[in-house]
Amino acid sequence: MSDSGAADHAATARDLLALVGGEGNVTSIANCISRLRVGVAHRDRVRDQEIREHPKVLGVVEDETFQIVLGPAAVSRVAEEFRRLVEAERVGCADSPAGAPDAGGAGGAGGGAPDAGGAASDAAALAAKGAAIRAENKRRNATPFKLLLRRVANIFVPLIPALIACGILAGVTGVLTNLGWLTPALPAMRAIAQGFMSLITVFVGMNAAKEFGGTPVLGGAVAAIIPFAGIAEVQAFGVQLTPGQGGVLGALGAAVLCAYVERWARRWVPGTLDILLTPTIAVLVSGLVTVYGLMFVAGEVSAAIGVGANWLLGQAGAVAGLVLGGLFLPLVMLGLHQALIPIHTTLIEVDGFTVLLPVLAMAGAGQVGAAAAVYLRLKNNEGVRATIRSALPAGLLGVGEPLIYGVTLPLGRPFLTACAGGAVGGSFLGLANQLGVSAGSTAIGPSGWALFPLVQGNQGIGAAVLVYGLGLLVGYVAGFLLTYFFGFSRQSLAELNAAESPAPEADPADDPAAPKRSEAGTGVAAGG
Repeated sequence: MSDSGAADHAATARDLLALVGGEGNVTSIANCISRLRVGVAHRDRVRDQEIREHPKVLGVVEDETFQIVLGPAAVSRVAEEFRRLVEAERVGCADSPAGAPDAGGAGGAGGGAPDAGGAASDAAALAAKGAAIRAENKRRNATPFKLLLRRVANIFVPLIPALIACGILAGVTGVLTNLGWLTPALPAMRAIAQGFMSLITVFVGMNAAKEFGGTPVLGGAVAAIIPFAGIAEVQAFGVQLTPGQGGVLGALGAAVLCAYVERWARRWVPGTLDILLTPTIAVLVSGLVTVYGLMFVAGEVSAAIGVGANWLLGQAGAVAGLVLGGLFLPLVMLGLHQALIPIHTTLIEVDGFTVLLPVLAMAGAGQVGAAAAVYLRLKNNEGVRATIRSALPAGLLGVGEPLIYGVTLPLGRPFLTACAGGAVGGSFLGLANQLGVSAGSTAIGPSGWALFPLVQGNQGIGAAVLVYGLGLLVGYVAGFLLTYFFGFSRQSLAELNAAESPAPEADPADDPAAPKRSEAGTGVAAGG
């Protein structure tokens, strides 16, 4: 990375830190494929509009954390600079004299002069009222199901970079094998590509134990039972167990059980014996349950998921693809798509690829087609057209947030026609599967053109790539045509094509029920 690029990322991080309320307002920092996820202590200190208007920010999503969409090219570097700045400022605060003023206090930057006590009191009261309202909204949204999905995401999302890397390497190795090239190097390539997947249960176990309040290495230790070769000597339910049986679902159950047993044991074991007895009890109890119960049950569930997904797309592929492709973006916005992560991972373990991901990726194709139609229809609206020009390359690579939150969702009806375009593309892929040619992905995460290196299917890579490419084309065309002809009312088209039309915030005249930009923060978007 060039010095100018590093300076740009550092400047972006400094800007964003100031706009989220400074280091004193930051409680956590994380990033995924395209978003910087910041936990904030006081939501009222975050300057939302200024963050949205920042030239490097593609969008904002609000969930359990405040999520700033930066795109896959920048997010990891900005996140690194952001962490460095927060840590540096906290070290500086710790080293400052005890009497130094607190810039984050109620008195503001000036430290709160004594004669401003009334104003400070009013500000504190307003802040407390706002915090109470946010806490109540958070409580109402924190349903057990949504909290469970959030935990599932926290377990699997950190694994996505490795899944992508190993999936691409597996695809490259498959191509080289078919072509007969670099034969001496292929065993090493296979080891690199398959090593992570052979031990993915251990990583799932560690993340799951951490998420459920246990010690990560204990969760990993119990999950390591599943791929252990010696498990082939054990019988459960009258059946000989096999290494890997139960997969990630078994690892997930084993690690969660281990976390609960560990916490229970810690309450009863004397402190002097805790380091010896607590981990031993946790691993022994959860390990026995895993060997003599979870592996068999999870193996049956994993097999059923594989059979069910293949049956669904094989027998009713066109209809299933229509539903999945059309509803995926609304599911994403509600956060319900996170329930699919273990299913994708299980399908990859069982079949070597997940047939669901390419179908769901058609939702992004519908967005791209819809954006192209909007660009042509709004010939006089330079604000919208400029947004599309900057966001379309990311959309083609499967990063959908800029188009969703910057174009189709604020306009209302184009978001619905984009979803319909995704439904048509999904139906095409489902029909191809129904006719016997599947297109799957060897990893989860990318979509759009970025998914091509991961595509695999039951008829080989060539057929799968052809089907997936045609599916994208169908999604683009369907999203374009549906949006071009049905995406605008006559009145909204005239208003948006006015001489100096700004970029859309929302179009209530077009569709009173259309979701507004502020409502888009209920979940995460595809590619995040």
